[in-house]
Amino acid sequence: MPERADRSPAQRVVVTGAGMVTSLGPDLATTFEAMAAGRSGVTTLTRFDATGLPCDIGAQLDVEGLIPEHALDEVGGSELRLLRHATAQATTQADLAAFHDRRRIAVAIGGHGSTPSVRHIQRTVHHMDAADEVDAVALRDDPKWDRSNWTARSPETAPTLLAHHLDARGPVLPVVSACAAGTQAIGEGLRFLREGRADVVVAGGAEPLLNYSYFLGFAILGALTRRYPSPEKASRPFDRRRNGFVIGEGAAVLILETLEGARARGREILGEVLGYGDSADGYRITDMHPEADGAVLAMRAAIADAGLLPDDVDYVNAHGTSTPINDPTETLACKRVFGDRAYEVPISSNKSMIGHTIGAAGAIEGVLTLEGMRRGLMLPTINQEAPDRRCDLDYVPNEARASSHHVALSNSFGFGGQNACLALGSAESIS
Repeated sequence: MPERADRSPAQRVVVTGAGMVTSLGPDLATTFEAMAAGRSGVTTLTRFDATGLPCDIGAQLDVEGLIPEHALDEVGGSELRLLRHATAQATTQADLAAFHDRRRIAVAIGGHGSTPSVRHIQRTVHHMDAADEVDAVALRDDPKWDRSNWTARSPETAPTLLAHHLDARGPVLPVVSACAAGTQAIGEGLRFLREGRADVVVAGGAEPLLNYSYFLGFAILGALTRRYPSPEKASRPFDRRRNGFVIGEGAAVLILETLEGARARGREILGEVLGYGDSADGYRITDMHPEADGAVLAMRAAIADAGLLPDDVDYVNAHGTSTPINDPTETLACKRVFGDRAYEVPISSNKSMIGHTIGAAGAIEGVLTLEGMRRGLMLPTINQEAPDRRCDLDYVPNEARASSHHVALSNSFGFGGQNACLALGSAESIS
């Protein structure tokens, strides 16, 4: 096992609780086991009618399997309900209720708020005049206009209300950085702890339940897959026949605390956040830099922040979106970071099974990466059928792989050229 950065137990950050909800299950164990079996959570959409759109599939949640609704959900929307569901699992595992100084609990959540429903948009338009101005008084007094649609769309609402629900009185940080948001939230939580700004951080990400207006935006962008033999075969990262990503929904939350604090509380340690790197491409809104410059910066920064070398990395949980541009560009980034050894480092994409959960993706993938190290298993990239000469690395094709691995990277590369990477370590290697 490689040597880690020379940090004291007060500076080392570990994970003491984890929870999630995805299209494959209401918790971490169910989701992980389904993925280990190579199952897909992508189905034909049933929550709304996608007739006329170029894509009619998604990785939907079982809404009935979620935690019961709470009064706060009316204001925080579906994002808050997803967060509460994942957080309840994580806080129970970490026994956060027993942590006495609530002023030292911070919250960092990646997400973008709950997208307004079409009906809400229609009611707003109903009160618009020929000059495209809204009669605010009439709108306010309209009994059919739900004010919670307005509050829930703000990205700070759900994290703030989650903190209220937990009685967490430390800093609250909403992270709004597209597909990198969940990873950045965990990374900023790491920094909170190292800087002594908190003793515990509830960190993660959530992307609300799919609705028509949310889905329509990605369809208009042309980012979604348009050709697929079946929903289960549609998301195919690094495969030559990929043609766009599949939208998913879900949430994941980690409880982060210092190694010193976790030991003092007698908590089981699930793994360690060794390092964090972030960067910006400075290129285009929806395309990665063609030479993968930003991705390389983030990956190298995470490795350096952990006090490691590229040769110490055993596995990469890829961003792996199943788009024509991302997959070869991320492959290039791995080659630039690892050199010739890139062909020896296993890489896989969870998005092949649960789609792209946008703001939740990095948090979900970070949790799955830690769980994979704990179980000694690398999750597969399913739908690996047609080789692509530009994507020629080891993507753990189609079947999970038993592996004793202790250091992993988890990549997230978002719209707008926002890149983030976590270096994660197994609990087994903590001394």
